[in-house]
Amino acid sequence: MIDFRIDSEKCIQCGECAADCPAGIIFMNDLPVMSDEGRCYRCLHCYSVCPVGAVSILGLTPEGGEPARDLPSPAQMKDLITWRRSVRRYRDENVPAALIDELVETACHAPTGVNAQGVVFTVVRDKAFMDTLRRETLKRLGSMVDAGKLPDGLVGQYLGFAVRAWRTEGRDAIFRGAPHMLLTSTSPGVPCPVQDVHIALATFELLASSHSLGTLWDGMFMMALAVCPELRETLRIPADHALGYALLFGRPAVQYHRPVRRGPAKVNILE
Repeated sequence: MIDFRIDSEKCIQCGECAADCPAGIIFMNDLPVMSDEGRCYRCLHCYSVCPVGAVSILGLTPEGGEPARDLPSPAQMKDLITWRRSVRRYRDENVPAALIDELVETACHAPTGVNAQGVVFTVVRDKAFMDTLRRETLKRLGSMVDAGKLPDGLVGQYLGFAVRAWRTEGRDAIFRGAPHMLLTSTSPGVPCPVQDVHIALATFELLASSHSLGTLWDGMFMMALAVCPELRETLRIPADHALGYALLFGRPAVQYHRPVRRGPAKVNILE
């Protein structure tokens, strides 16, 4: 039920809701009218763009909305991006669960194709679970090493190295001692699964950085998942979900004192 309603006393008939509707299903007939609720993307552009707060939809009313807030400056955003580091050293402590929940709830505002909002966030909120996952992952990989069942190529080389580091040094080359992990997936039928899951994680990463948390895109664990798909059961990820990627996070046990230099950007300029 879309429940598209217009407050006739507030509406100034500016037509902004109709002009900004990506589905093209709002038109002006004195007051705005929605022609086909079944085609609504539920994007809430009409609700957000109305300058006088005359539009209510999906149970949202302007009276219940949040007040306007200042956006970070361009310089602040530049610093957030250029100072971000891949962190491989973490404190052995939990990030408060309330903060993790806030980060995930905010990250779900990341854009998705056709506004499908189909990203599922699997989050490890307690370092005790990470310890269990670490032991299970390295035990399974160790059994594959002993049986000669790791695949050839880089995947086998990297995972074999991780097992050796764990056995000989007690060094965790897969999870890097991180207390938490966020993994994205999508159920069948999501229009843009590959794009959606990575955009969501990139959004979470920058948001986590703004809270002084460290993050790491965990390619090693993605390799482990590929050769040990039974780990999905440990993470309670449905078998029919398309996996996105895994992101480690937590309080960093390292401090970086200056940003690195990248570039110059590889740009194809058209004028």
